[in-house]
Parts: sequence; structure tokens; C-alpha cells
Amino acid sequence: MTDIDGWVAFVGAGPGDDGLLTIRGARLLGAAGLVVADAEVTDRVRHLFGPDATIAEPSDAAGTARSLVQAAKAGLLAVRLFPGDPMLAGAAAEVQACTKAQVRFEVVPGVPAATGVPAYAGIALPTDSAGELRVIHANEVSTVGYAAGTLVVLGAETAPADLGKMLIAAGWPDATPFAITWDGTTTDQQTVATTLGRIGPDLKAAGVTVATTRGGAVAVVGEAAAAKSRMSWYETKPLFGWRVLVPRTREQASVVSERLREYGAVPEEVPTIAVEPPRTPQQMERAVKGLVTGRYQWVAFTSTNAVKAVREKLEEYGLDARAFAGVKVAAVGDQTTAALLDFGIRPDLLPEGQQSAEGLADAWPPFDDLLDPINRVLLPRADIATETLLARLTDLGWETEDVTAYRTVRAAPPPAPIREAIKGGGFDAVLFTSSSTVRNLVGIAGKPHAVTVIGVIGPQTAKTATEFGLRVDVSAGKPSVTALVDALAEFGAAQRDAALAAGEPLRRPSERRRGGRRRIR
Repeated sequence: MTDIDGWVAFVGAGPGDDGLLTIRGARLLGAAGLVVADAEVTDRVRHLFGPDATIAEPSDAAGTARSLVQAAKAGLLAVRLFPGDPMLAGAAAEVQACTKAQVRFEVVPGVPAATGVPAYAGIALPTDSAGELRVIHANEVSTVGYAAGTLVVLGAETAPADLGKMLIAAGWPDATPFAITWDGTTTDQQTVATTLGRIGPDLKAAGVTVATTRGGAVAVVGEAAAAKSRMSWYETKPLFGWRVLVPRTREQASVVSERLREYGAVPEEVPTIAVEPPRTPQQMERAVKGLVTGRYQWVAFTSTNAVKAVREKLEEYGLDARAFAGVKVAAVGDQTTAALLDFGIRPDLLPEGQQSAEGLADAWPPFDDLLDPINRVLLPRADIATETLLARLTDLGWETEDVTAYRTVRAAPPPAPIREAIKGGGFDAVLFTSSSTVRNLVGIAGKPHAVTVIGVIGPQTAKTATEFGLRVDVSAGKPSVTALVDALAEFGAAQRDAALAAGEPLRRPSERRRGGRRRIR
């Protein structure tokens, strides 16, 4: 890379939700050799950084500018990352330094807090010429006289009740609608709608104090902030703010976590099972050879881990999905099917009802010596898998080669804060996707607190949870991880509706434990 290749990009990260980062910004972060940003912003988008990126915190404007210019002149792409929008967050001095040093630069706008936070709070800011919109900082409030329209106040987290008093003193009616949102666009977001004259009492009634709020706040003053006009969509998600424990292997947790985020939850992935290769590779080597030489009529996959293990072994020998030519493939359910499709293989057989080894066995055809040229089935699976499918296939006349494709071992205990949260009621829900996840989580971290909502994927997992003294609150309509998350969302929505109907404050399960922090949303 030559000096000509080096340049600087000033990128806005948005007000909090990493999904608000622009596509252009994400691409630049992935290509950056140097990223300069405050730790709070860096932590939000760290997953987008390239493996060789150097991360640095900014110093003063002059020192930060020197670092950016030096990196660019060394041939690197240097990204200066700002919260919100770069030009509204004070990037001008650093941009001017690049201009003076004749370093190529680009500005990638970001969603500013002044518009992004109200949108996530369900507040429609005026868009026509008749509806005046003013954006100020909290330290300017005392100088702002009353005028029809809407006022957005940044930095409103410090003494919001005093903001109301100053606005009233400046001529604003005490009945003017006022809404304040903390931690906007994040799953800690909290909005209270009131009026200028009732800010103090209404915040107290909502349980909002210095101790229960952490981040910055944006306030909206004017008719747009009226409670009746709010179009709340974010804080009303069925699992908004719920901290949900996902005890699975790390590879399998991603699907669950992504769906939980769609419902507003905060997933915490805690591996309880570690997947390791078999102790001896000979069985898998013979299985791969058998696939190539036409030894099998069927291959039955009962987990995504089995698909992964076979795929990796084939690729180790330079083979691909064409090794399955002429072989019929069975899959136990949706996730296993997705893993096969990703490999370029469409299953020939799926369970018609229950997605389990039993369901697959119920759908399996008996061996017919006139129709089936080979009576052999390859069954790659875990070392601790049950014998149900193997026994049923034998009864149906098939010769089954039961091959250990991978081993499952108990994962290491999670960090102490996670263990304390599990036992102390810090989680709102735990999702168990197999009996082994129940046994292993209790074994490495202890039993979840009584206030924690327990969700299970099916009857067998429910039975195991009950045996460990856990109360099962949610069960999936069908044995799939997405169905389990959907069932938890329905449970959360029902809890929310019941609280609203009874006129009770909205509290997450973790806030109902004795001594739990009470935050009203």
C-alpha cells in the first residue's frame, strides 16, 4: 500500500442502536487499519472491525487529528468514529486538520440523537413549515422564550425538573407537554411523558431517579410530546429490555439471539456444551470413503453439529456436496435442514410432525429389497445420542452404521457475574433447547432464580427441567428454537397486557424479585 492509498473517514455511529449505522460506515469499519473512538461507541460496533484493526481512544482535537493524519500518510484507512452524526459531534476541527495536511477524507453522516431518539420514543417531530422545530442543549434552556412549535433538548439527563422550571420562567405554559427519553435507541431506553409543571412528581411516580438512569437523555417539549400523540413502537416490543439467557453452543446461539433482539430482548449467550472432534478419526474417515464409493442408501442427520462435522471432514479431503450424489438424505428438523441447504443439499425426508429422532423414525420408510438397492444407513451423531432412531431403523430392516461425528462435553463455568445473575434473579428468562442444556447449566452455574421465566423446546426438556425443580412457564408450539422464542414473546406480551389492564406498573420478571430495581417503562 502506498501513501496515496491512505485516507481518513469521519463516520457517524448513530445514537445507540448499532443497526442505525449506515452500510457505508460499516464497510469502512471493516476495512479500517485504525479506528479512533470513545470506548462506549467502540463497544457497540466492535464486531464490524477487521482482524488487524488498531483501536485507539481520542485525545484532544489536535492530538487526535495528528494521529489520523499520520495513519493516512502511512497508507492506512483511518476511521474517526463519532456518536450520532460526526459534524454535529464536533468533527469540524479534525476535518480541517486533514484539509490543511492535504490528506484525502470523507464524511459519512450518522443518525443524530436529536431525530433518532424521538423516533424511537414514538414522537413525530414537525415536518412542515408551520411546525417550527428548534434543537438546543440543556444549558441554553433559560434563554429560550416560548414559541409555538417543538423544542428538542439535548443533554437533558441533568436535573430534568429544573429544565421545566426554567422553561416556565421563560414564558412556557406549565401544561406544555414534555417527554424525556434516557438511553435512546438502546434496549435500556426509557421514556416518561408528562408536562412542564409535573416533571418532578411524574418522574418520581415512574420510579425514575439518578440511581435508576445511566445514560444520556433527550427531551421533547411541545404538543408532539403529548402522551396521547406518542406512537410508541420500540418500548412496546413484547420482550423489550428483557435479559434472556441462551444456554447453547455458541454456533447455535446466534439464531436464537437474533430473533430475541427482534422482540426487543437482550440475549446473553452462555455456552453450556462444547463440541469437540471424536477421540479417534477412523470412523469418520471410513464414513467419508463410504459416501464416495456408494456404500450408503441413506444419510440421517439429527443435528446441525452432525452436518457441520461431516461437511468439515469432506472439505478436509477436498470434497463437497457432490459426494452425496445418489444418496438420500434425511434431516430431523428446520435448523438441520438449513445447515444442509447451506451446504447445497436438499433433504429427501423430514418428520411430518414432531421434529425429533422419534419423529424422523415415524416418517422413515421400511427397507424394500425390490426398491432399495442398498440397505445401509449412515447415522453421524454425537457420542451421547439416544438409541431411539437406531433401534427403529433396525426394526424397519435397515443396517445402520452409527458413527461418532462429534463429542459433546460440558462447557467451562461462565464468569462469576453471570453465575450470580442466574442464581440471584438477574435474568428475566432462560431458554432451554434440550435436556442437556438444563443439566449442564445447573451443573456449571446453578439453578435459575424463582422469578426467572423458564422456556423449554419440548416435553422431554420440560420433564428434565421439572426434575431439577424448575417451574416451566413457556413451551414451544413445535420443537424449533424460533418457535420457542416466539412463544416467549407471546408470554411477554400477555404479561404486559395484563399489567396494563390492571393499571399496574410494567415490570420485567427480574424487577419483581425482592430488592430488585424498579424501573417503569
